[in-house]
Amino acid sequence: MHDTNGPAGARTAPPIADGSAPSEPTAPTAPAPPAPATGTAGGPRPPAALRAAGAAAGGLLLFLAFPPLDLWFLAPPGIALAVLSVYGTAPRRGAWLGLVAGIAFMLPSVAWVRSLGVDVWLGLAALEAVFYAAFGAGAALAVRLPLWPLWTAGLWVASEWVRGLVPFGGFPWARAAFSQAGSPFAPYAALGGVPLVSFAVALCGGLLALLALVCAWGAGRTGGAGGAGGTGGAGGMGGAGSPGGMSGVWRAAALTLAGAVAVPALGLAVPRPGDEGRTVNVAVVQGNVPGRGMAWMGDERAVVLRNHADKTHELAAAVRAGRVAKPDIVVWPENSSDIDPYLDESARSTIDAAVKDIGVPVLVGVVASIGDTERATRSLVWDPVAGPGAYYDKQQLVPFGEYTPMQELVQSLYARARLVGRQSRPGTVDGDLRMGPVTIGAVNCYEIAFDGVVRGTVRAGGSPIVVQANNATYALTDLPVQQLAMYRLRAVEHNRAVVAAATTGVSAVVRPDGDVSWRSEELVPAVHVERVPVRTGTTLATTLGPAPEWLLVALSLGALPWALRRGPRTVGARRDH
Repeated sequence: MHDTNGPAGARTAPPIADGSAPSEPTAPTAPAPPAPATGTAGGPRPPAALRAAGAAAGGLLLFLAFPPLDLWFLAPPGIALAVLSVYGTAPRRGAWLGLVAGIAFMLPSVAWVRSLGVDVWLGLAALEAVFYAAFGAGAALAVRLPLWPLWTAGLWVASEWVRGLVPFGGFPWARAAFSQAGSPFAPYAALGGVPLVSFAVALCGGLLALLALVCAWGAGRTGGAGGAGGTGGAGGMGGAGSPGGMSGVWRAAALTLAGAVAVPALGLAVPRPGDEGRTVNVAVVQGNVPGRGMAWMGDERAVVLRNHADKTHELAAAVRAGRVAKPDIVVWPENSSDIDPYLDESARSTIDAAVKDIGVPVLVGVVASIGDTERATRSLVWDPVAGPGAYYDKQQLVPFGEYTPMQELVQSLYARARLVGRQSRPGTVDGDLRMGPVTIGAVNCYEIAFDGVVRGTVRAGGSPIVVQANNATYALTDLPVQQLAMYRLRAVEHNRAVVAAATTGVSAVVRPDGDVSWRSEELVPAVHVERVPVRTGTTLATTLGPAPEWLLVALSLGALPWALRRGPRTVGARRDH
C-alpha cells in the first residue's frame, strides 16, 4: 500500500513493477466520487450543521414544487439535497437527516390541517416525517452501491409506498409525483402510474446529486494540482489538474448531466392515446356552504342541501331559456346532503324536486345511515323518474374524520374526536355507476390519493372519473389546489377525463391529457356545463396496476443487504493495491 498524496494534495502515480515511474498518471474514465464517511481516510467531513441545513433546504424545495406555487422543477434538486445530506454517513445519522428533510417538507405541505388544531398539524407532520427518516437511513446505505441514483430513487418510492399503507390505512398525500401534474415527468404516469413518476423525479434528483459530487471532486483535484505548481510539481503537466488527467472526471460529469436531462425529456416521448370521438355533457354544481372551518356542520346542513338544490333549479331554468345546453348528467359534491334522504322526507323531497326539474340523473353526495351507529359516505344516482338507485360507498375513509381508530381510547383523550359522531363503514365495491348515456367512475374526495381505488373504478368501466369532494373545512388552504393536481395526474395515468364537484371548491374539469379546461373559485356558488371526452382505451399503467411499484420496492429494499456488506466509501485518498 502506498501513500499517493503529493505535498499539496495532488495525486501522483505509484511506482510500476520495474521501479520506474510512468510518464503520466492516468485518470479513471468513470470515477466514482468519494463521500465523506466516518472511519475512513481522507479529507474533512462536512459539518453536521451543514448537512442538516442541506436536508432542510431539500425538504423546503420539494414543498415549493407543489401547488399553489407549482414550481415543479424544484422537486429534483430538493431530493438531490436530501440525498447529498446523507451521502457518506452512517445509517443512524442518515435517519436523523432524513427526519430533518421530512419535517421541513411535511410541515408546510400539510399546514391545511391546522383547521383542526395546531396539535393535529404538528402531530401529522411529525408522523409523516418518520418515513423520510427511514428513507435517509436506507439512502445512506444505498449510496455505497454502483449506480446508486437508481437505488435511492427506488427507496424513495418504497418510502411513499409504506406511508400510503400505515398507519390507519396510510396517508399518500404529497407524494413527489403529485407535484408534477404539468411537468415533463407527468407522462410517465401512463406507463407505471404515480409510483413511476415519483421514481423518475427521484432518479433525476439522484443524478443531480451525483453530478454535484463529481464536479466537487473534479474541482478539488484541480485545486490540489494547482497548488503543486507548474511542470516541476508532483503532478507535472499530466497531473490531476491537467486537461488530460481531468478528462475522465469531466466526461463523467457530462454523462451524469445528460442522464439528469434525459429523464424528464424521455417523459415527453411517451405516446398519448388518441381521442375516441365520444362525449357526454356534464353539469357540475358547487353550492357552497354558509360557514368556515368546522362551522359549516351541525344545523347548517339543511342550508348546504338547499344551496345545491337551488343552483340545480337555476340550471334547469337556464336550460329552458336556451342559455346553456342541457346536460346528460349532473354532479353534486360529497356531503351535498348530510341529511339522510332515505330517512328524512324533507331532504328526499328537496333532492327529488331538483332532479325532476333538470330532468336528467344527478349524482348526489349523501350520508346514509347504517343501523343505529354507523353511516356511509355515499355517491347516489338519483333518477328523475325512478328516484334513488345505484350507489357507491366510499372505500378509503378519513381516519379521525369519518371514523375514529381506537375509538374508546382516542375519544377519552381528545374531546374533538367525538365530533366524528357515527362511525363510517367503508364500501367494498368499485364505483362504476350507470348514469344516463355513460358509466361513470365514482371516487370520493380523499380517495383520489389512493392508487388502488382510482384504478379499480377505471378497470370496472368508469369513464369519465367523477370525484365528489367536500373541502369546506379546509377552504382557502393549500388542500384544494393540491387535490386538483392529483386530478390532473390521475387523468394522464388512466386516459380519462376527470370531473370534480366540491362543496366550496375547487371544482374542475380535467381533460385526459391533464389539462384543466375549467375550474371554479373557492367559497362561491358555481354551475358549469361542459362536453367531456368519454374514453375506453386503457393505459399500460391501468393494465399493470401495482406491479411497477412492487418491482421498484422489491429491488431497492433487496439491495440494502448488498450495501451493508460493501461498507462505507473512502474519502480523499484512494488506495492502490
